[in-house]
Amino acid sequence: MKKDYKDTLNLPKTSFPMKANLARKEVEILELWETNNIYQKMQDKSKSGTYILHDGPPYANGRIHLGHALNKILKDIIVKYKSMKGFYAPFVPGWDCHGLPIEHEVDKKLGSKKKDTSITDKRKLCREYALRFLDIQREEFRRLGIFGDWAEPYITMSYQYEASIIREFNSFVEKGNVYKGKKPVRWCPSCVTALAEAEVEYADKESPSIYVKFKILDDDLSRIGLEGKNAFFIIWTTTPWTLPANLALAVNPEIEYSTIEVGDSVYIISRDLARNIPAQLWADLIDASNTPLPDEPDFLPIKGDRLIGISARHPFIERLSKVVAGDFVSVEEGTGIVHIAPGHGEDDYEIGLKYGLEVYAPVDKYGKFTKQVEGLAGQFVFKANTQIIDTLKKKDALIREENITHSYPHCWRCKKPVIFRATEQWFISMEKNDLRSKALAQIRKARWIPAWGMERIYGMVQNRPDWCISRQRAWGVPITLFNCVKCKEFITDKSVIDNIVTEVEKHGADVWFEKPEQELIPNGYTCKKCGSKEFTKETDILDVWFDSGVSHAAVLEVNKKLAWPADLYLEGSDQHRGWFQSSLLASVGTRDRAPYNAVLTHGFVVDGQGKKMSKSVGNVVSPQEVTNKHGAEILRLWSSAADYREDMRISNEILDRIVEAYRKIRNTCRFISGNLYDFDVSGIRVSEPGILNSSRDIEIDRLALSMLQGLTEKVTKAYENFEFHEVFHAIYNFCVINMSSFYLDVLKDRLYTFKADSPERRASQFVLYKILTSLTKMTAPILSFTAEEIWSFIPGEKEESVFLSGFPEIEAEFRDIELEKKWESLLAIRNEVNKALEIKRQERFIGTSLEAKVSLYVNEANYKILEDYKTFLPTLFIVSSAEVFSAHADLSADRQACLTDRQISSGKKDIKTLGIDPEVSGQSDESYKSSVIDGLSVLIEKADGEKCSRCWNWSITTGKHEEYPELCERCSRVLRD
Repeated sequence: MKKDYKDTLNLPKTSFPMKANLARKEVEILELWETNNIYQKMQDKSKSGTYILHDGPPYANGRIHLGHALNKILKDIIVKYKSMKGFYAPFVPGWDCHGLPIEHEVDKKLGSKKKDTSITDKRKLCREYALRFLDIQREEFRRLGIFGDWAEPYITMSYQYEASIIREFNSFVEKGNVYKGKKPVRWCPSCVTALAEAEVEYADKESPSIYVKFKILDDDLSRIGLEGKNAFFIIWTTTPWTLPANLALAVNPEIEYSTIEVGDSVYIISRDLARNIPAQLWADLIDASNTPLPDEPDFLPIKGDRLIGISARHPFIERLSKVVAGDFVSVEEGTGIVHIAPGHGEDDYEIGLKYGLEVYAPVDKYGKFTKQVEGLAGQFVFKANTQIIDTLKKKDALIREENITHSYPHCWRCKKPVIFRATEQWFISMEKNDLRSKALAQIRKARWIPAWGMERIYGMVQNRPDWCISRQRAWGVPITLFNCVKCKEFITDKSVIDNIVTEVEKHGADVWFEKPEQELIPNGYTCKKCGSKEFTKETDILDVWFDSGVSHAAVLEVNKKLAWPADLYLEGSDQHRGWFQSSLLASVGTRDRAPYNAVLTHGFVVDGQGKKMSKSVGNVVSPQEVTNKHGAEILRLWSSAADYREDMRISNEILDRIVEAYRKIRNTCRFISGNLYDFDVSGIRVSEPGILNSSRDIEIDRLALSMLQGLTEKVTKAYENFEFHEVFHAIYNFCVINMSSFYLDVLKDRLYTFKADSPERRASQFVLYKILTSLTKMTAPILSFTAEEIWSFIPGEKEESVFLSGFPEIEAEFRDIELEKKWESLLAIRNEVNKALEIKRQERFIGTSLEAKVSLYVNEANYKILEDYKTFLPTLFIVSSAEVFSAHADLSADRQACLTDRQISSGKKDIKTLGIDPEVSGQSDESYKSSVIDGLSVLIEKADGEKCSRCWNWSITTGKHEEYPELCERCSRVLRD
């Protein structure tokens, strides 16, 4: 009966579990971090510099979604990396607590009680609602392993923050940037408030597309050479409801127009568009005139500047529309003539100011026509389109009508179409004090990641209108200005403003709604202009983008843990028109500088097919679902694995691949840990004899250490450049290719079978210790839970948490580029040998590779490479024996005779018959010829000798020792010594 030699082997021992059981283990580690105050200790360590990543505040109005999770995980990766690199890198999370999203949810809960609820009561309900979800989101973020000052976050509804909002607003007032005016703004009739550009989403909408005639006054026809003609301008619009507010027609002075005669009428449109206008339009004109259009219509040219100043009659209202110049008029669509309603469009408003037109908008806050429009009063504007089109038909002013689907602005909260409507609003001027030009200069100075972000926000700021900062809602920070009842002037005296700030610091912004004017204005104050003592409070609140935009002042400048400006702002790409922009303007307008040095943006989370997630479609994946099933670690790994610069896909299939990648990284670390159970970290020195000496066995250790330095360099560079997907791929490939498939595989024989305290085994353990320690630190910012778990199994004295250790540095003494280059050829040959072995395994010629003997037939170049490694090749290939033949020089006479026709050259991968007589060789007669390496063929034969019961190698020395008759000479020597 054979003896069992298992107890004589140095087999791996570890309590580090193979199965992660992340959902349970992560909770334990969270408790460990909390109990031991690891985040604070990380901040308290002596630091070599400061790195401030300022958190953009999410809305406290629901549970977190995958976009939130991705955002916070990316921030956490950066903060942890910077901290481990020696920076003081605190993370103070924040929440945006005011605004329409929260008030909208409270209104829904109030239902019919909404109209009877006072402002103060509604604000109380909004505050409670925000606090509830703030707590929910805080715990959900913590569950993801996010480090931060969770006990003291910043919230925009704190008294201190609200006072800062008012203080920053007043700074704009003092500089003269703030004004109140009647201008068209994006207006949501459903939410009954003005909207910022960042509060608008674009979605498809079906609208009527109509061509309308405006008859030119007879008195003006002679000015354009059309005396006695029945002449019309043709305009095109997709908003018929704005026609009641039409006051002018705009043409481009530089465009050439055409007069086209059809029957007894003449029509004027752009010359370029006249030749490309829909054929059906001409058909409609021909039907109306009962006159066929000539084969070659006579397009008489007329320059746009000749049309300016003449007038046309409104198609259904007794009003004249004056022709004005508009540089924005193009020939890309329509007719080259634009109908102007100064109360319903940005360009319309600007041109109206230039020509002194009334800012006329006969539409109320609910989107219904007022009594100013006869026959349409009380009708919702979109529903009124039908009646307006019918009226145009009756007036013979409609040429053509059809429906089109186009991209149209919708309210981000209620998802309903918005309208442009002129109302009295508060604005921050983009031109006053050169705010626009200063902001553009700061955009150029900041670093944008990805780089295209700079051009995107630059174009937005360059073309944006003045900032509408007022909202007609209840839940927010009020515009704390008083209006003099007598002279109607707004009070901007510093004493009044400072008094309000003091009140808000003590009682919060609610004080504006709770106290009467007399209690908010300093005793005895009188209007500086008229001496009146009667004042009324402004009722609008500030845009919530102003709230969050001043976080640089309310948080970075106030919180002693932080500093201004921030090193980095990091949010989704939609924030180029949101928080990045409002923060930029709020800071440049008061401090002449951007509040950030760099800005990083990530894409949106979409499903596996790249489609937007939607509850109605049923393709939503929640972070809670992923965490409960797989663990937060998988979500963290997914966040790093994909390139955040594009939209990031997620699905069950994608998560399964991430789980498999995680398993391979974990198992690599587990194997290394299992082979360090008897390693004394304090007792090992690189300089000791046998440790990393020059033998071929140890050369592979030096190679592994050099590869580790390369990994450290690559990973560090990737972290520094925020290329986290490169971090993931570098670590994954190192674990799977460099370690599991090569170094660790080759090392098993030495680790298991050599004498436990042999120099060779200790050398390998030293390298494994270095690899595991470095690998754990490199993965910690991403795989935080697993890194902490691994850290607890690393032998020797160390910091209590991996996050209190330093990030690995490149150790120059272990870097050997020449050695790595030399081994590229050896590893390529090893890959070809593995392919040949796999073929013979599939044929069931061998079971394990140790049953094989490998013969390599190589050209002179490969022979020189392999010559120095002849004795190491069995270890490298994990076979029992290996031979190398240069051409046929080393073959025995009988084999030489059989191989005279063999061509040792590159060719297709195949099984080559060598012609070896089985009776002569006693083995297989087939060889694998490499298609990758010139001059390499591999012959797989059965290994000589008998199988050793301890190391499982086949050897002719097995059975030669009386004391250990079942062992080879090497194993016998190990046990004997």
